[in-house]
Amino acid sequence: MKTRKIETAAWDSAEVLDTPEAIEEYLAAAFETDDPVFIAKALGVVARARNMSELARDVGMTRAALYRAFNGETSPEFATIMKIMHALGVGIAPVMRRTGKAA
Repeated sequence: MKTRKIETAAWDSAEVLDTPEAIEEYLAAAFETDDPVFIAKALGVVARARNMSELARDVGMTRAALYRAFNGETSPEFATIMKIMHALGVGIAPVMRRTGKAA
C-alpha cells in the first residue's frame, strides 16, 4: 500500500480580513481572550491586512518598529496600541462584565 503525502499551506488570517466587519469580529474575538500578547498579535495581523507600510507612515513609526510591536515577544506600550488602533480606524469602549462580583 502506497501512502500519499498531504501538502498543506500556512494559514494567514490577514488574507481573509478584507472587510471592516471581518476586522471587527477578528479583533473582538482577540479582546475576549484577555491576553495582551494575543491582542497585540491580532492587531499586527490586521495591520498586515491593511498595509503595514501605509500604517507605519500614518503613525510615524518604521515598519520594523511595527513588526517588533506585534511579534508576540514584546508588550507594546498602551499609547502605541492606541495610536495604531486609531490609525486603523478601530476604537475600544469599556463594557461592564456580568460576573456577579463587585469590583
